Amino acid sequence: MDSEWNDSQPIYRQLRDRVVAMVLDGQLEDGDALPSVRTVATEGRINPLTVLKAYQQLTDEGLVEKRRGLGMFVRPGARERLMLDERQRFLTEQWPEIRATIHRLGLAGELLGVAAEPAEG
Repeated sequence: MDSEWNDSQPIYRQLRDRVVAMVLDGQLEDGDALPSVRTVATEGRINPLTVLKAYQQLTDEGLVEKRRGLGMFVRPGARERLMLDERQRFLTEQWPEIRATIHRLGLAGELLGVAAEPAEG
């Protein structure tokens, strides 16, 4: 996992989002083991408790499961569930702003491959 962190949100949240992206991208599939807490902490140069917090959040969301003595694993159906959740989140949180920007800049026609009409103004 990439060890670059930004200040926009807590590191445990960024780590959680990276695992989600790996599942959505197919890098982690149902039943696959997540990298160990120790490995992620060392490679990411972060506190192991931060990794545990991210993994706990994924467990609380029902996306991963802990197998005693074996580690954390992607739960069956996690990708499908994430796809539904992430699509809904995109449509409610990000799309309205993107759509407004497209209209504000008069890009709708260009993005659809149609000659854009001149903006009134």
